[in-house]
Amino acid sequence: MNSMKIRRTAIAVAAAALLPFSLAACSDSGSDTQAAGPSAAAGDQARSGESAPADTAMTMDQPFGPACAGVPKEGAGSFDGMAKDPVATAASNNPALSTLVAAVKKAGLVDTLNNAKDITVFAPTNDAFAKIPKADLDKVLADKATLTKILTYHVVGQRLTPEQLENGSFETLQKGMVTTKGSGESYKVNATSNVVCGNVKTANANVYIVDTVLMPK
Repeated sequence: MNSMKIRRTAIAVAAAALLPFSLAACSDSGSDTQAAGPSAAAGDQARSGESAPADTAMTMDQPFGPACAGVPKEGAGSFDGMAKDPVATAASNNPALSTLVAAVKKAGLVDTLNNAKDITVFAPTNDAFAKIPKADLDKVLADKATLTKILTYHVVGQRLTPEQLENGSFETLQKGMVTTKGSGESYKVNATSNVVCGNVKTANANVYIVDTVLMPK
C-alpha cells in the first residue's frame, strides 16, 4: 500500500516538473511560426514593392512612339549611340532627320546646338519638311536669318520630360513660345505637330521627333 502511494506521488511530481517545459516548448514553437509568418510576408512585399516601381520607371524613361521603330537597333544612329553624342551630331546619324541636319548646317547652328547644355529639341522628320512646298522650302533654306529663326524656335533651354509635355508652355531659343498637350505616348506641339518618337536622349538634350515643322508665331 505504502509503495503504491509512493509511486503515485513520484509520478505526480514528475508530471508537475515536466509540464512547464512542455508548455514552454509549445509557446516557443508558436512564437517562431508567428514571427516567421509576418517576416516572410514583409519580405515578399518588399520584393514586390521594389520591382514594380523600378519596372514602371524604366518603361516611362524609354523612347516611345510609332517612328521609334525606324531607328537603327545598333551603331551611332541607335538610341544607345545617340545618347553618347551631342544633339546635332546624334541627329546626323539618324536617316529620318537628314533634312533637319542639312538645315542646321546651312544656318551655322551645329556648334551652338552641340555646345548647349540641357536642352530639348523638337526635331522635324524629312516627311515634315516635305509638307512644305519645295519652292518655299528652298527659299527658307537660302535665307539664313529666317532659317535660324525657324530652327531656334524648335529648341527649348531645358530638358523636358514627357510629364512636362502634358500641358506645357515653354520659351524657345528664338524667344517665342511653344505649347504642348497630351499624355501617355500621345503628344502634340502647338496643337498641330505630333510627337512620333519621343524622349530620345542625347548627351546634352532630350529630343522629340515631330511630324510637322513648327513656325514661329
